Amino acid sequence: MTEQTTQKPQADKPASAPKKDTTALVRATLARRYAAEKRFRIYGIVAIAASLSFLAVLLVSIFIKGWPAFTHTFVKLNVTLDADTLDIGPNPSSAELRAANFASVIKKSMREKFPDVKKRKEKKALYSLISTGGEYQLHDMIKADPSLVGKTIDVWLPADDELAAVIKSGADLSKPENIVTRMNEQQLGFAKILKEAGDTKTGFNKTFFTAGDSREPEQAGIRAALVGSALTLLVTFLLSFPIAVAAAIYLEEFAPQNRWTDLVEVNINNLAAVPSIVFGLLGLAVFINYFHLPRSAPIVGGIVLSLMTLPTIIIASRAALKAVPPSIREAGRGLGASDQQVVWHHVLPLAMPGILTGTIIGLAQALGETAPLLMIGMVAFIVDIPGGFTDAATVLPVQVFLWADSPERGFVEKTSAAIMVLLAFLILMNAVAVLLRKKFERRW
Repeated sequence: MTEQTTQKPQADKPASAPKKDTTALVRATLARRYAAEKRFRIYGIVAIAASLSFLAVLLVSIFIKGWPAFTHTFVKLNVTLDADTLDIGPNPSSAELRAANFASVIKKSMREKFPDVKKRKEKKALYSLISTGGEYQLHDMIKADPSLVGKTIDVWLPADDELAAVIKSGADLSKPENIVTRMNEQQLGFAKILKEAGDTKTGFNKTFFTAGDSREPEQAGIRAALVGSALTLLVTFLLSFPIAVAAAIYLEEFAPQNRWTDLVEVNINNLAAVPSIVFGLLGLAVFINYFHLPRSAPIVGGIVLSLMTLPTIIIASRAALKAVPPSIREAGRGLGASDQQVVWHHVLPLAMPGILTGTIIGLAQALGETAPLLMIGMVAFIVDIPGGFTDAATVLPVQVFLWADSPERGFVEKTSAAIMVLLAFLILMNAVAVLLRKKFERRW
């Protein structure tokens, strides 16, 4: 009997899933990664471009507003230096010249130029076109040449700041309604007559660099602030540089590694992050109220700024010392030099470029500080040029702060021009630091 075996039909096996292409997977992953990196690079470029554009807009705005301050408008007058009008003698002394009535001479010349002006209000508007600095100019002229007394001469006197702004703007004086100014229509008419007669001109404003502060914009200058900044920075450098370098040398070369030196290092790093106004409060409480040093003096400002600059110079100096290879120290000791000789004769000269770079950067930071100096009274109104470290003085950033708070139109130009000068000094100091680093740095 034949045994028949019946086989059950096997169920169809599902088709095996296609294997993933590993190469294609890797390529897709790399493509996504490269795309992400490309987007990140684009984001960085956009951010840098936006930052540079904002900076460019700021600088251009400052330049446009500040450039007119470097020029000034002058008005030509035919003045008679009559001794009776001036109320002086034929050979006036310095005291007589200081008390002379130069304003009457200028007013008389203005009345002769505009004989139709009769009313008191109109005369007042006419006289206001000439700056009070014209009186000082006539004073200096007679002081330099007393023989001018009794003569009639043509002289170019500084115009008022509003008239100067209108002339420098190139506005059409025949359309006073389109001119933005505090001058009234009658004064604009006077200005039109002067301009058409060729009695106005615009020249370099040397007063901006030779005069101190003034309530009148056309007479205000930055010389007192520049001298005050120079004296303050000199005190800052003389105090901070030797102390900071000595501290850096001790901490890096001689100090033992224990918890006390660690505490000192932590405090130095923390002091570098302390707000600058805190140092101003320290100077007010200690140097002025306790030691009774003169308020608003470069000596106090320099001490305060040196305290603020010390951490920056110490950190930079330590980094420069640390960058000197240990082989230099080992070679010096191998030749029998002491640790002190190794530092002074080998390590310090090699680290000096980096130390000087950090010092210049710290001084540049101090040059732009305002808050600590406001706390010690350097916000005072300073007209005279300081002659020493204990004289009342101000600095350039504080001068900018004072002018920015003044409502006169001329001080807007002065503020921007002073910012331009301050930026120029900061850029110069940073450029010197970069040049020193590039010239003297060594690659080990």
